[in-house]
Amino acid sequence: MADVSKHIEAEPREAFGKGAARKLRAAGKIPAVIYGHGTQPRHVSLPGHQVSLLVRKANQVLELVVAGQQELALVKDVQKDPVRQVIEHIDLVVVRRGEKVTVDVPVHLEGEAAAGTQVNQDTMSLTIEAEATNIPESLTVSIEGLEAGSHVLARDVALPAGTSLVTDPEHLVANIVGEVALDVEPEGGAEGEAVEEGESTEAEAGEAEAAEGE
Repeated sequence: MADVSKHIEAEPREAFGKGAARKLRAAGKIPAVIYGHGTQPRHVSLPGHQVSLLVRKANQVLELVVAGQQELALVKDVQKDPVRQVIEHIDLVVVRRGEKVTVDVPVHLEGEAAAGTQVNQDTMSLTIEAEATNIPESLTVSIEGLEAGSHVLARDVALPAGTSLVTDPEHLVANIVGEVALDVEPEGGAEGEAVEEGESTEAEAGEAEAAEGE
């Protein structure tokens, strides 16, 4: 899929409330608020389809045009309907080129741990500081060949140049454990054998009683 332009025409809006928001969404637009850098919060509407494609990735910086003025804004929060997953509202914070921001970035594990182990990922994202216009989409750390008992900590995750770790370096990202073998009792196992033995004993007792009667 071709890259979607981050150049967004944001229209100022004067009507507020749930009814006004519903009308905007029905018209294919998304209500949003822009704040930060000491400015008063500004309420705008954004083109729904274009913005929905962009915010599939975390920490997007949009190039907004608001009332003829250009500015950069970081997507800080996306509120969705929990059932339909329709975007209901977006919070944007004004940023400047070269400015550093604190964001949460997803962590991906790559590679395969040693045979006979299981990987438990305890942390799905790390908090880092990065330039607003150069935020990594994700962070990757290798678990290739790691044996049971190994741990991956936040400090083990390589960061791109110009970024720094905010999360505690000793924070656990993933641990490698040995696979637990499950003892599965074969069908008709010990319990079944006990029943058969019981039935055999009762049959033998019956035969003995019959012999005495004779």
